[in-house]
Amino acid sequence: MAIGITFIYSIMKMINWSMGEAYMIGSYIQYFLLLYLIPPEYWYIGVVISIIIMFIIGCLLELGLLKRMFIRVLERRDEYITVMTLAWVILFRNIMASLYGPYVYSTPEYFSRVTIGTLPISGSRFMACIGTVVILAIFWYVIKYTWIGRAFRAVAQNRLGAYIVGINSHRIDTIAFGIGTALAGAAGALLAPVYLVYPTNGSIATMKGFEIIVIGGLGSIAGSVIAGILLGIVEIICSALISTSYRDIYGFVFLLLVLAIKPTGFFGEEERLA
Repeated sequence: MAIGITFIYSIMKMINWSMGEAYMIGSYIQYFLLLYLIPPEYWYIGVVISIIIMFIIGCLLELGLLKRMFIRVLERRDEYITVMTLAWVILFRNIMASLYGPYVYSTPEYFSRVTIGTLPISGSRFMACIGTVVILAIFWYVIKYTWIGRAFRAVAQNRLGAYIVGINSHRIDTIAFGIGTALAGAAGALLAPVYLVYPTNGSIATMKGFEIIVIGGLGSIAGSVIAGILLGIVEIICSALISTSYRDIYGFVFLLLVLAIKPTGFFGEEERLA
């Protein structure tokens, strides 16, 4: 999810504050697929379907509501985008609450408990980890070795230069927004059995996602990966040494320490002034 936020920012230079709701919708899609259509042992099919559906939703949102802001020269674009994406948060939460109520749904476990050495691990967490590695590997390959990946990197580096050489930057925006939304939906689908399914389950994911992109450096995909791993390590170690009751606080303390040392995050670039 953090990589989805960073990816959209690197291409469109905007923050999508509704990524937690994409996570939430992805978890609902996975829940209903496993409940009615797909056996739990084929959970990965549900993840793929969730990614496809969230990609389509993301593209439609960008085409219908965001594109006109980028086609025209618009003052205070960032403020309008912030208000719009925050409105999506309220809209999607209320839609899901109206349809399915404020109830908490439990998704079937993906896999039985796994033991690595003497360490027992939740099967769903283990499968979510495997799924995450696969998705990130595919994402990395697309960005690094395909034509569309080169187009993404060109637009991220120099939007005007990419347009001059024939890259349709507005089309790239739509695809990038769809991919970023799909990544958040994938996170929700993968973690549905772990964090359960309810209308506000994206709140904690949003908080963690923004912690990660600030620690790693806004716009840095590699930074998001490294920051996510570091944040998890810090929370686990502090929970073991101090108390699990303050697990979320440990992440904020780590964030503050990083910003005190490097205000732009580990891989963030300093602003260049003419």
